[in-house]
Amino acid sequence: MSTTVGSSFITEIRQLDKNGAGQAVVWHENEKGNSKKLKLTVPETLPGEKVRVTVDKPERRRRKAVLEEIIEAHPERIGPACPHFSLCGGCVWQHWQYAGQLQEKTNHVKHALEAQGFEPYLVQDTMGMEDPWHYRNKMEFTFSPDGTLGLHEQGNFRKIISLETCLIAGKKMVEAAMDIAKWASDHHLSGYNKDTHEGLLRHLMVRESFATGEMMLALFATEAPDGNLREAASDLIDRIEAKFPEVKSLLWLENRDWADRTQSEKTHVLSGRDFIYDELSGFRYRIWYDTFFQTNPTQAQKLVDLAIEMGQPKKNEKMIDLFCGVGTFSLPFAKQVKELSGIEIVETSIESAKRNAKDNGITNTHFLARDARHGIDEVIDSFGTPELLLLDPPRSGAGGKVMRKIGRAQPERIVYVSCNPDTFATDMKELLPFGYQLELVQPVDLFPHTVHVECCALLIKK
Repeated sequence: MSTTVGSSFITEIRQLDKNGAGQAVVWHENEKGNSKKLKLTVPETLPGEKVRVTVDKPERRRRKAVLEEIIEAHPERIGPACPHFSLCGGCVWQHWQYAGQLQEKTNHVKHALEAQGFEPYLVQDTMGMEDPWHYRNKMEFTFSPDGTLGLHEQGNFRKIISLETCLIAGKKMVEAAMDIAKWASDHHLSGYNKDTHEGLLRHLMVRESFATGEMMLALFATEAPDGNLREAASDLIDRIEAKFPEVKSLLWLENRDWADRTQSEKTHVLSGRDFIYDELSGFRYRIWYDTFFQTNPTQAQKLVDLAIEMGQPKKNEKMIDLFCGVGTFSLPFAKQVKELSGIEIVETSIESAKRNAKDNGITNTHFLARDARHGIDEVIDSFGTPELLLLDPPRSGAGGKVMRKIGRAQPERIVYVSCNPDTFATDMKELLPFGYQLELVQPVDLFPHTVHVECCALLIKK
């Protein structure tokens, strides 16, 4: 039972939505005296908490409420460690003990599979981190029109929160970002205005290899670093080279497009090379500014190890790595099978995969730049039916057509790596008519303090 005084409500949080915010329902009496159900979204709350909230325009049926008071707190509620938590959109669960976050992620995977008719006991407890802080090896910061550097406000991509720290990014990365923010301020450089499409500095991408120690700083701007910007660019080089010897790639990337993306029309290498080296599973990878690579290397290693343990690759077997990217899974598996064929629609990723294989002395791989559905046919025609197939699709999942294509190919074992439990569960169901059985699902937490969770699953042909 919820009570109301004007637009102030006392209610209980029933559950969390897909973005990690609390959900509640109250009854609101309108001007005609009729009671109407009001569904509320309350950020920074946990299931079962009794709270007092305020709502503007309560006559609308769905509203975002402002948390005013926690009357009865969840037993796992804690104080957030980051001073920017309430405003910054980078984390949503710093107010929740880490064990509680992991349980919620396990439940999410179970519920997604149950909805598709699978047994929840197949899902293991989520594998967490020993230290769930400073785990990210890549961050994208944004400049506001006044030149301030930071992250977007929670739920508001028009406003940038100026940062003093970031507790999920590598410490050196944050230090370098703060130095570039000071450099921009010292030279009075403007930030980009998304409404007027005016201004110079748009984004700063920072990448760091925790294995090699190499760092990349990539500055996205609307002009080239010459003319009246030559002096500022020269000073940036001097500052970075003097203070951050680990920066092996300092880039200035021109981006005049109106779309708010970290893309480049022309790349200027201010210092070092246009890539850095990273390592995973004992293999070395070249990482460019636009390379997709796992952003949590500690947990990514667990994910690769899990995939190999589940897949049980053998020296006499053929394997397909679908959505292979730059070869994150391909290279470790290739060492343990006879032949491996990787399929990926992004041509630059395939070129990187080929180069990474060559750099690491891997000679039994074949990489194809094709979409997944047609790539499978092409590979099987020349390669034969694989005993083992691994797929690691984007958040949207592989889709029914691709999954049915996999089912008809009839590999003995399928390892599915997913970053979205809901599309993963839908894809799994597509394989059942082809004689496959889901054996095991292991969630892995690659993104502590957020709602996201990865899964690694094994299916075998009955």
